[in-house]
Amino acid sequence: MTSIHIVNDENRAGYEAILDEYFRLRHEIFVGERGWHDLEQPNGREVDAYDNEQASYLIALDHDRVVGGLRLYPTVLPHMISQSFAHLVRGQDVLSGPTILECTRYFIVRERRMGRTDCRLLAAFQQFCLEEGVTEVTAVVEMWWLPRWQQAGFNVRPLGLPTMVAGQPCIAAAIQISDNSLRHVSRLAGLRGSCLMRATGASTFTDKVPHVAT
Repeated sequence: MTSIHIVNDENRAGYEAILDEYFRLRHEIFVGERGWHDLEQPNGREVDAYDNEQASYLIALDHDRVVGGLRLYPTVLPHMISQSFAHLVRGQDVLSGPTILECTRYFIVRERRMGRTDCRLLAAFQQFCLEEGVTEVTAVVEMWWLPRWQQAGFNVRPLGLPTMVAGQPCIAAAIQISDNSLRHVSRLAGLRGSCLMRATGASTFTDKVPHVAT
């Protein structure tokens, strides 16, 4: 069964080969499939400024093969929405705080998109955030994500109006983290227990959140 591994700066030394495959797949999917050519890299690995020691990754593995993943980043630091997509947030400040994360670079490999891998990664996402005391997660996504999240039992609120980004109508949104959402998506994933793997001794996300003076 697919398991979801937490990878962060504390344990990444044990996941170097897996992270390399994760970055290669990001390039294959976001540049090759989705046509985000601004992200193209000559080494075939999609890595940006937010792939640093503050990032945490949830990586879906099937017998050590990467089949999906996502990146979580603290909003108390400059992050993708605050730096590049603040114009998508209307009528309010960009959400930030020690219990709010940003999710980016979510993907499932092509041949696993019709199965339960997607729901298992979403369940692990909710579980991880609940365990870390995270209350909301922000993201910029194409509009088709909204009904997909709602089907998964996620409570999502738009932070602005749809805006064209790279030829697609996109929206900034916030996902509420809740036990109800975890239970709903876990049923869809066919999970009777957790699929989230936390390495012994690895720091929690809240250990890593920097203290920023207000």
